[in-house]
Amino acid sequence: MQPMNGRAARWKDALRTQLWPLPTAAVALAVALGTMFPALDAAVEDQLRGGTGSLLFSGGPEAARAVLQAIAGSLITVTSLTFSLTVVTLQLASSQFSPRLLRTFTSDRFVHVTLALFLAAFSFALTVLRSVREEGNGNEAFVPEISVTIAFVLAIASVIGLVLFLAHLTREIRVETMMRRVNIETQDTMDRVFPQDRPSQGAEPEPGPAQTAIRIESAHSGFLTSVDKASLVEAAADAGGIIRLDRDPGSSLVEGVPFATAWPVTAGATFPPATREELRASVNAAVATGFERTNVQDVGFGFRQLVDVAARALSPGINDPTTAVHIIGHLSALLCRLVARNPGPEHLTDDDGRVRVVLALPTFKDFLDMAMNQPRLYGAADPDVAARLLELLQELSWCDRNGQYRREILEHRGRMRADISAGKYSPAERQHLLDLADNVGSTRPSGSQHKATPGGS
Repeated sequence: MQPMNGRAARWKDALRTQLWPLPTAAVALAVALGTMFPALDAAVEDQLRGGTGSLLFSGGPEAARAVLQAIAGSLITVTSLTFSLTVVTLQLASSQFSPRLLRTFTSDRFVHVTLALFLAAFSFALTVLRSVREEGNGNEAFVPEISVTIAFVLAIASVIGLVLFLAHLTREIRVETMMRRVNIETQDTMDRVFPQDRPSQGAEPEPGPAQTAIRIESAHSGFLTSVDKASLVEAAADAGGIIRLDRDPGSSLVEGVPFATAWPVTAGATFPPATREELRASVNAAVATGFERTNVQDVGFGFRQLVDVAARALSPGINDPTTAVHIIGHLSALLCRLVARNPGPEHLTDDDGRVRVVLALPTFKDFLDMAMNQPRLYGAADPDVAARLLELLQELSWCDRNGQYRREILEHRGRMRADISAGKYSPAERQHLLDLADNVGSTRPSGSQHKATPGGS
């Protein structure tokens, strides 16, 4: 599957994580249909007698107005209730788990469809209401039977939608559901950034002499959300140079602070002043910044969300080590999936196979540090959390069949052993944890030490 470019991915993510696009489109469609269907009613009015016509609304103008007014009035109230419940859920997720989880709710397609259904039914009923006429002042009575029937069907569908929405909401606010969604989104991002069987990128090309390399300052402040790879390669080829992006997606950029380096391909050559300005403009145009991290190209964002919830669960005010243990299971599943992806900087080449761009991307060590450091710092005092962290290292050791990341795994095992030795455990607990630490890095796991978590893949 051909990966989408950075700009298309940004637009897709922006539309996916906003509440308004689908409901707005539904309102526009409902208004258009609410104008068209009364015209259709007028055209086929004489033909709706018996047969199909018996299934349609059969009341007079006053009854039609009462039905449409009841539908419009009740649905706008239901829509307000739905918005209120959504806002309360967002507030709960922000305060109880992590503010970075709000994106998982705003991107919930079920919420989008529910709001679209309610607003579409309201808009359709209100639009059709304009076409109902009573007899008098030279006008004949007119009741758009098809339109009123459709409005009634939409109202019934909205009632069913409200029941399903409430059931969906109670499921979505469970921490297990939220963590599973973060896990899936992170896997999708991982597949885009680090495809399966991604080859090793080799050694990063050395920059030219210090006097010929130029630093490229950021034109905007914010988080680096995505990179347009094709544009960067084109800019480097046009300038006859190599561009190295020194910040990876998810990093914070500050306006006026360098975030990339460029140097000519020819040793000792320098960029003309005009080329330097073109490079600065092209590189800044090829990167997107925002005031929040996204899942477009930022694999670390999913790890950050999971670790934040684990750290919050281990805080004294919440004290929920069970949630932390479950989250460590998700982190282990993601890290084991990452082992075979050769994470790290990416080299982009031109049509001639010459390296033109070096993208800074997190290494496996970066992800392992992110997954281990805070849970170890806040949770090592709990025997269950400490045991699960050691089991994570053992699972990684098992998945790392070629021993490519053995050094990083053993480094974290050493940190865990130091914390266990200094921790306040009973002799039996300390010995059990030290035995688990000794098993890390063995040829085969010594056996399952924990129940399977929903984070497994």
